[in-house]
This record gives sequence, C-alpha cells and structure tokens, in this order.
Amino acid sequence: MDLKSELLKSIWYAFTSLDVEKSGKVSKSQLKVLSHNLYTALNIPHDPVALEEHFRDDDDGPVSRQGYMPYLNKYILDKAKEGTFDKETFDDLCWMMTSKKNYKPSVSVGVCSRQDCFKLFCLFNLLSEDHYPLIMIPAEVEYLLKKISTAMNLEWDPKLLEDLLSQDSSLREGLSVWMLLEHMNSGRLLHINNMEAFSLALDDVFQEMYHNVLKKGYMWKKGHVRRNWNERWFVLKPSNISYYVCEDMKEKKGEILLDENCVVEAIPDKEGKRCLFCVKTYTRTYEISASDLKQRVEWMQAIQTALRLLREGKSSQHHELKLRRREQRESSPRSRTEEHSLQELQEEKERQEQEIESIIQHQREVEAQRREAEEREKERQREVQRELERQLQEAEKARDSMVVEMAEKDKHAEQQRKRIRELEVTQERLEAALNAEIQARMEEERARLEQERLLQEEEEKLKQLQRLQREQEAKLQEIRQENWSPELQQEENASTSALNAASRELETLRETRQRSNQHLEEAQEKLRTASRHVKHWNVQLNRLMRPITPGDRFGHRPTVKRTQKDPDKAFTSREFVTKCQTDANRESPLSDGQSSEEDGEVQGQLEAVSLSDTDRTT
Repeated sequence: MDLKSELLKSIWYAFTSLDVEKSGKVSKSQLKVLSHNLYTALNIPHDPVALEEHFRDDDDGPVSRQGYMPYLNKYILDKAKEGTFDKETFDDLCWMMTSKKNYKPSVSVGVCSRQDCFKLFCLFNLLSEDHYPLIMIPAEVEYLLKKISTAMNLEWDPKLLEDLLSQDSSLREGLSVWMLLEHMNSGRLLHINNMEAFSLALDDVFQEMYHNVLKKGYMWKKGHVRRNWNERWFVLKPSNISYYVCEDMKEKKGEILLDENCVVEAIPDKEGKRCLFCVKTYTRTYEISASDLKQRVEWMQAIQTALRLLREGKSSQHHELKLRRREQRESSPRSRTEEHSLQELQEEKERQEQEIESIIQHQREVEAQRREAEEREKERQREVQRELERQLQEAEKARDSMVVEMAEKDKHAEQQRKRIRELEVTQERLEAALNAEIQARMEEERARLEQERLLQEEEEKLKQLQRLQREQEAKLQEIRQENWSPELQQEENASTSALNAASRELETLRETRQRSNQHLEEAQEKLRTASRHVKHWNVQLNRLMRPITPGDRFGHRPTVKRTQKDPDKAFTSREFVTKCQTDANRESPLSDGQSSEEDGEVQGQLEAVSLSDTDRTT
C-alpha cells in the first residue's frame, strides 16, 4: 500500500466527520478548514485560492467526496512526500476530527484509554481493506489480537472471536473501527485484567507495525572517540538503527544509517564484554554487546531482515505480510486459508525457534572453545608473568646491590674530592709559605750585604781616623820639636776638628751598622718563621700526597714520583724553588752594582732550601 492510499484512509474519516447529514457532501467553508489543516499537517505550502479556483464554476452549495477528490489529489496528496512530515501527527489530526462525532461514551469508560483508542485506530487503518467504507475482516482482527496477546505474554483465546461472530453474523463481513473499539473495551475480544499491561503491549505492537520498529532494547555500544562502553536503548527500523540514553527516547545520541552494502557479523569477546557483534557501514564499524547469546542472534536476524527489505526496495515488513495474507485468502477457501495461515505461522515460528536454538548451540560451542583457548592463553600468560616477576626480582636485587655500590663509590668520590680540595688548599698555602721564605731570604741577604757594606765603610773610616791620628801626632811632634808657636796651636785645632769629624762619622756608621744588624736579625727571624711554615705545609702536603684511585679501598697504594713535572699535580719543594728562582731572577733584579753578588747569594740560599727540602722528603 502506497503513501497516498494510507493518507486517504485517514482523510476519509475526516471528510465523513464533516458530513453531519450523511448526504455525502460537505460545505466549501468546511473543506477550506479541512484543506488548511491538511496543508499544515503534511507540511505543504498553503494555497488559499486553489480551492476557490477549482470550484469556481459551481454554486455555493456543498461538495461531494467525488468532487473533492480531484482537488485533494492534485493539490495535497500529489505534493505529500514521505519523510517531510510526521505521519502520526497527521493521523492524530484526522482522529481528533472523527472522534468528536463518533467516539461513544461507552468506549471512554472501557479498558482502553483515549490514547490506546488512537493507536487502535491507526492499526485499524493499516490492516483494513482498501475499499470504502473501511472495514477489517475477522482474519485481520484475529491477527491483531494475536499480536497484542503475544506482547502481553498471554495465549490468545479464539473462542471469544468465534462467539462474537456467531452472535452477530453481519460481523463476518468485517468490523468498522468503532465496532472494534467498542468490543475491545467491553472485553469481548480479549481478557484484559491489567490495563497498564495492555497499554504497554499495545504500544509495542503500535511501534512494530505502525512505526516499522523491527526490534528494540538495551545493549552496550562502544564509543567512536572515547572508545568506552555505554549502555544505550536501540530502536531498529528498516532504514536505520537509532540509539537513545534510555527507553523514553527523549535524548537521542545518534543513529546508524543502513544501506544495501551494510554487513552484520559476530565478533569475539573482548574488553570484558560478551556476545559481541558489529555493524559495518561505508564510513565506520559499530561494535555492540548484547545481553546474552539469544539476544545477539535475534538482533542479528532483525538487522538482516532490515537489510533484506532495503535490497528488495520495501519500506515495511507488515505491508508485505498483509499482502501475503490477502493473496492466501484469495487463492483458497476462507476456512482453509485460515488453517493454512495458522499452520504456516506455527511452522514459521517453530522453524525460527529451531534456527535460533541451533545458532545458540553453535554459539555455545564456539564460546566453549574460545574459553578453553582463553584458559590456555591465560596459563601461558601466567607463566610468562611468573618468569617476568623472577627476572624482575633479580633485576631489583642487582639494582639494590648497584645502588649500594654506587653509594660507596659516591662516598669514596666525595672523600677523594675533599682530599683534592685539601691538597689544593695545602699546595696554595705551601706556595705562599715558599714565596714568603724566599722573600725573607732575599730580605735577609740584602740586610747582610748592607751590613757587610757598612762594616767595610766603618773599617775604612776607622783606618782613616787612625791615619789622621797618626798624621796629627806626627805633625804635632814636628811642630813641638821646632818650637811652640801660634801656628802650632792653629794646626792642632785643625787636626782636632778633622779627627772629631772623622770620629762622628765613625760613630754614625756604627749606629747605622747597629740598625742594620737589628734589621738583619728581624729578617733572620722572619726567615726562620717562613721556614717553619714551609716545613709545616710541606709535611701536610706529603701527608695528603697519595694516589686517588679506587685501589685505596683494597690497600694498594703505589708510590708517586715526587719529581714528576705534571701541571695537574702539586709542586715539590725543589720544583717550586726552581720555579721561584727563575721568577725571582726575572722579576726582582737588584741594582747594577749589587746584582751579580746578590744573585750568587740568592742562588746559594735557594740551593740550600732545595737541599733541606730533599733531606726532609727522603
């Protein structure tokens, strides 16, 4: 049944509801209102003048259904396209218009709510015959009642329908929608003990047949971006699989668009999820986990059914089943057709159950084999884990021993660094002491030379004084022998003055020599102090000068050549004296008259220091 035929059934109810006098005609004003509502419900652009132009040659009288049909086909039904409007909203509009006139008070107080009656109205239009007035034959009524009973997990009692048909033979030709609602509410067709259970079962049948829902239920789906598992409410239709947060379907999370090239197949369990299967589309693969093996088989079969309908170009499975049932009724007598239909349904049901059972059995065998393989793999993994744990323990022991050894090496290295720092400090102080000793020796040498010079000058002055005394005495003797005269007195005074001047100069030289002697003693004391410092730091240097190698830990201490001229090691006294001798000769020259003598003296003193250092070291 095409879309136009489905829409026309609901419109027929709306049109007949406007025919109050049941004359088959409706006024133009009412048709304008009906057309406007149909435009809105079918999401078609409004054309307010089309109705007037279509009936412009007629009078203002009412229009029959046959007269309205050309306009309805041209301006409304031909423009309606599937997917551009909500069919349930459209049927609800027609139901609202027809229920105002035909909804009886006895129906409203029965077991069916007004919403349940609307769903039965939609199902009636789906299963009714394609001629007017619309009726549903008993075979289709039986089919609908069986579907509702199965949804309620009850076994349908065919005696109720048989009793109703036997009481009123006119019903064998078919039931109108109002008769169906009246007998359903009165309990003549179904034993309804729980109104809520009936409403839920009717909603399931409504979703399946009216909305073409092949299957629905909770399953786990693996995310595409975050790759985590989330529980979703899945709804399968022939063209897509929609999934929601929960079964109220208020928050849609996405959908899987199906086409002829889609593939559904089972996959091994992983990540703690069982009963896995995947739906492969052109763009991506969806991994889904069912609650058990049976559910996985049912979902895979339902998806295969949806793919088959897509390949065959069919939009509804129940339309196909309705046509098949109609063909069977037309090709055989009524009673035989019903028996054959029931028998085929039973056989089909048994065949599907056997097929599902065989698939489940196969899946169980595959699951058992998989579990055995998993156990073997787990045992192998445990062995590998034990081996890795053993290796890890050995590695930890080796690491601990290495940590201890590294700590000892760090400690030893710290000691060696400390010793090196002490050695460097001692060497610097020794160099400073040697420099001080050299300077003290040079000062002492200069003081000694100055003292010798003063002694020589003093001796010369003393000799000169003695010579002057002798000359004065000789002259005085000569003068006395000749005679005493004023010249003698004058000459004696002059000699006495010269002798006194020479005596004063000699006294000055003696004072200078005493000061020089005191300076020499100070220089000698400074030299002795510097020598003691050199000796002290030389002893400290000799104490610290030992090999800095890991061999010290084992008591192996090889000797070091003290005369080795390595710039990275400390100077010995001889090396340092030689170095300082060269620097002293280059940087501290004496005066021109004294340079050669002082160089000789300094050279002798440096050699004496070097010899004394050699004696100490040996």
